Amino acid sequence: MPYSSGHSTTVTPTTTVTPAMSYAQMLERVRYDGAYPTWERAEETLRDVLAALGRRLAGQERAELAARLPREASAILTAQTPESDRLTGWAFVKDLAVRTGGTLATTRWDVGSVLGVVAHLAGPELLDRVLARLPSGYAILFGRAELVQAA
Repeated sequence: MPYSSGHSTTVTPTTTVTPAMSYAQMLERVRYDGAYPTWERAEETLRDVLAALGRRLAGQERAELAARLPREASAILTAQTPESDRLTGWAFVKDLAVRTGGTLATTRWDVGSVLGVVAHLAGPELLDRVLARLPSGYAILFGRAELVQAA
């Protein structure tokens, strides 16, 4: 059954989704949420984190997430070839810190600033599926608590 989002786009399993915000709006939200002093710093962070996520996420969820991002952000995510090693959320942050030369604390802040906006654009249902595809530790990076069952 088609879903009408109130926009001119109707969403069915075979159609694309119109992103909820433009790239400039996404960038401004990252800049604001991350308290970055310049657009350039916010964009560098956005690019680094989306590229890192693109190396970790594959399959249908990657394609659906890309469709919900602004075109420029989608291109950054999908330009990366998914890697076979499965990094936990903390290993993801450490890997990105090494790649960018940042500290662990700053990189964790950067990741949260970007992935919080990505989570908003993904929506709860798709974000649930993205998190199910990733190893443990990513939920908190997207601004969610990670619930684990006691052994």
